[in-house]
Amino acid sequence: MSTSHALAQPAAHTVRLSIGGMNCASCVGHVESALRKVPGVREASVNLATHSATLALHDDHDPTTAQAAIAAVKAAGYEAAPVTDAETPAATPPARPWTVLFSALLTLPLILPMLGDLAGMHWMLPAEIQFALATLVQFGFGARFYRGAGFALRNRHANMDVLIALGTSAAYGLSIYHAFFSNTPENGLYFETSAVIVTLVLLGKWLEERARHETTAAIRALQALRPQVARVRRGEQDVDVPLALIVPGDLVVVLPGEQVPVDGLVREGESQHDESMLTGESLPVPKAPGSRVTGGAINHDGMLLVETTARSDESTLARIIRMVETAQAGKAPIQRLADRVSAVFVPVVLVIAALTFVFGGLLSGQIETGLLHAVAVLVIACPCALGLATPTAIMAGTGVAARRGILIKDAAALETAHRLDTVVFDKTGTLTEGKPELVRIDAMQDPTPAAADAALAIAAALQRGSEHPLARAVLALAEVRGLVPPAARELKALPGRGIGGELPQGRYLLGNTQLLEQHGIGLGAHAARAQAAMNAGHTVSWLAHADQRRIEAMLIFSDRIKPAAQAAIERLHAQGVSTVLLSGDNRAAATRVARELGIDDVRAEVLPHEKAAHIAELRARGKTVGMVGDGINDAPALAAADIGLGMGSGSDVAMHVAGITLMRGDPALVAQAIAVSRQTYGKIRQNLFWAFAFNVVGIPLAAFGLLSPMLAGGAMAFSSVFVVSNALLLRRAQV
Repeated sequence: MSTSHALAQPAAHTVRLSIGGMNCASCVGHVESALRKVPGVREASVNLATHSATLALHDDHDPTTAQAAIAAVKAAGYEAAPVTDAETPAATPPARPWTVLFSALLTLPLILPMLGDLAGMHWMLPAEIQFALATLVQFGFGARFYRGAGFALRNRHANMDVLIALGTSAAYGLSIYHAFFSNTPENGLYFETSAVIVTLVLLGKWLEERARHETTAAIRALQALRPQVARVRRGEQDVDVPLALIVPGDLVVVLPGEQVPVDGLVREGESQHDESMLTGESLPVPKAPGSRVTGGAINHDGMLLVETTARSDESTLARIIRMVETAQAGKAPIQRLADRVSAVFVPVVLVIAALTFVFGGLLSGQIETGLLHAVAVLVIACPCALGLATPTAIMAGTGVAARRGILIKDAAALETAHRLDTVVFDKTGTLTEGKPELVRIDAMQDPTPAAADAALAIAAALQRGSEHPLARAVLALAEVRGLVPPAARELKALPGRGIGGELPQGRYLLGNTQLLEQHGIGLGAHAARAQAAMNAGHTVSWLAHADQRRIEAMLIFSDRIKPAAQAAIERLHAQGVSTVLLSGDNRAAATRVARELGIDDVRAEVLPHEKAAHIAELRARGKTVGMVGDGINDAPALAAADIGLGMGSGSDVAMHVAGITLMRGDPALVAQAIAVSRQTYGKIRQNLFWAFAFNVVGIPLAAFGLLSPMLAGGAMAFSSVFVVSNALLLRRAQV
């Protein structure tokens, strides 16, 4: 199957920005708020996991809107830059752990006395040495928290950095008081507390960054398929040209073992292509002159000369990358609750910490104890896990789907798919091969082969230039028999019925029974023959002379069911999903396919404009409906469904309106898409439960003194790593 059909482009007025300086869900809310205030921005979505923002602009936006958005982000205390197809935040490697390592080495001497106490060895570093070590950690390696807190406070909001800076500064400041201004320094030094918290938070952020990097493996793998140069034939020479300079019409040489750099048509040579990274199909695809090739595929064993049909930024691979990036950067509807909570989270935590200090310290007379409890509250309450719970799962889930040839347009589509309880299939090209063959043509007036060929020539004349599967079958047989169709005029397509046109012999019609009835042409004695063919699962078309209201020939077509179709239907049923066949074909042919595959419901002889009404009727009955189709006539139904699943082998229009694009014409991918969605949604729920439960349980424990500041720091770091690592388990899931 070719994947050269164009994928849907992103919205014309969409801008992506790379955002720097975000640390938690609170940062996300502030950046979104700043962006939404920019004139020309209709909607803004910020993703903590990808450190990116997606802006939907008004149709009449000013070209300078993007620059205004960048300025707004910088004014809010963060960094921003435009993202192009060639560069994405997903490709940024995680930082090296040197900062964490050196911070840990300086912290280790501070905690060794604590370890010694456990072994019965009581000793303590001099206060001056503790002060020196803690100061290097606090203001050297912990400087990032002060910078972040300063930016946040100057812009009148609070984030994770504020919590960490306040908490560690309180422990550090209390230690300085006891070390240099108190009479009992040995009883009140908490330098190890501040140093350990800084080190643990740095470790947690590094582990989190590493894990997040793994969630973007699918994007990086796709980007790796895009070579930087192509070998272009200029006259008698082959010249290496940067991919960005390649234009349609260029002739590109692809040697064995190389990645195909461009989308195009094979002009010379034969080979086999590995398109598995693009379509999920492991079997090699043969290529010969006239075959379409897709940039990113691997050329196996033959040299090819390929004529470019699209620029690099308009290629199938570029569009796949954009689609996956858009899905990974988007927000699922379930994230809204977390967003609402995170918007007020840090201020609420600051209030809780203040109350902890007042009631646990000032009013009880145990100021030092109250302060340490407040520090624990500040440290444990970091909202990182809340901000990462949903986007990391979506990134992992869409990545898993992409590797299997399932492209999910956005996070909303991914979330919706898990609720599907009804899947509606188009027949031709979706469950069947979509390449019907004209197996017989019977001339009604003269049963001789010559009369059949004459009727076939007229049918070919009416279908010349048409891309309809039945038309291609007619034209293919006419070509095989060496027939030269006469010229036809005033051709008029009659959607859902057939076609009409003028020939030298008069006006002819070619189509189904409804077309004949519309023109007052009855089947008469031919009805029984047609019914017998349809009962056998064939499709019947009629060639009729409109002026004389006479049937000239009966054309009998056959279309094979796809080998994987039955297993696909069985798996959907195992998932608890009911199936419907919605086809414009005759009832007998549709019923035969449904019966062979075990489909629950059949709706046949449905005109294209009626398909959307059938989808609406199912939804009105409370069903959550997915529509699977591949043709232009399926587009209204795809749009009317809760989620459309467009076959990648189908039309651009079908894929444009679909929420999910299946890169192979394999119906088994439908069940796989639902499985990925259900597993991803399960991870989102698990992560959100953990993030909320962690804070609901952890903050009270810290406030009542049941968690030390160091344990709180470790728990906070673990919570972020946990949600990201839990999301990564999707990569091992069986779909």
